[in-house]
Amino acid sequence: MQYIQHIGPVAALIAGILILVMPRLLNIIVALYLIVVGVTGLLGH
Repeated sequence: MQYIQHIGPVAALIAGILILVMPRLLNIIVALYLIVVGVTGLLGH
């Protein structure tokens, strides 16, 4: 399950692009990013 390690950086890249395009989505993007990082961290162990 090596693809799980790439979800964090990909999510960060997508979040950064979306924040630049639509700054109003910052709260939603940050929340989703934290959820993704948390889930991948739990699944990684």
